[in-house]
Amino acid sequence: MRTATFHDLKDKSVFITGGGSGIGASLTEGFLEQGARVAFVQRSDGTAFCDEMQQRHGNRPLFVPCDITDIAALQAAIAQSAKAHGAITALVNNAANDKRHSTEEVTEEFWDRSQAINLKAYFFACQAVVGGMRAVGGGAIVNFTSISYMMGNAGYPSYATANSGINGLTRSLAREFGPAGIRVNSLAPGWVLTDKQKELWATPEALVAHMGRQCLKQHLAPQDIVDATLYLTSDTSRMVTSQTLAVDAGVVVTG
Repeated sequence: MRTATFHDLKDKSVFITGGGSGIGASLTEGFLEQGARVAFVQRSDGTAFCDEMQQRHGNRPLFVPCDITDIAALQAAIAQSAKAHGAITALVNNAANDKRHSTEEVTEEFWDRSQAINLKAYFFACQAVVGGMRAVGGGAIVNFTSISYMMGNAGYPSYATANSGINGLTRSLAREFGPAGIRVNSLAPGWVLTDKQKELWATPEALVAHMGRQCLKQHLAPQDIVDATLYLTSDTSRMVTSQTLAVDAGVVVTG
């Protein structure tokens, strides 16, 4: 449900990784509601989702099948999207894999696969769009990270490492490409109650414990993340860059 209108997002060329399911699907729909031209990639078939979006909004996203760990395929998908919709001026690196694991069980293969999904693909997606953004005078990149590394959570050390790395990447690219009018920020969601979360981890006990850590005593919904992303890609935030925005109801605090 649209809660605000960002007029400058109308007709903007947007590219989202993992944009056909979970929070990614909500992001795609949120941009479509603003009138943006959206392309997204994921491994599973997104055709039915595209049909649904076209029927609901009269605005069909472009779906390109892609495993984001295949960098050549990711680069080709970004090029295809730019050809269809014009130079990408909003990139949302959303796709991730937070599979639970202990340090002792991690193999070199698992580590490399985890970094490829959760960090490497982010870098190369950014690399692929900056040329087009520079050519049209600027753009916005939002890299999804997580509050997990800020909290020092156990249970997924490879994932937490990648998420910390995303923030280093964000700050470095913001400095490098700021003179070209390209803004780069990170967005760190808290515990958003998606269907996956409810199915795998959201036990009544876990929900009560996490709510106790929140300042705001309501559960996060996907729309909370969509609204923050729209803000960061809109010119409403034109002087916001090199930042990490935690949308977590106040779990992670400083001072």
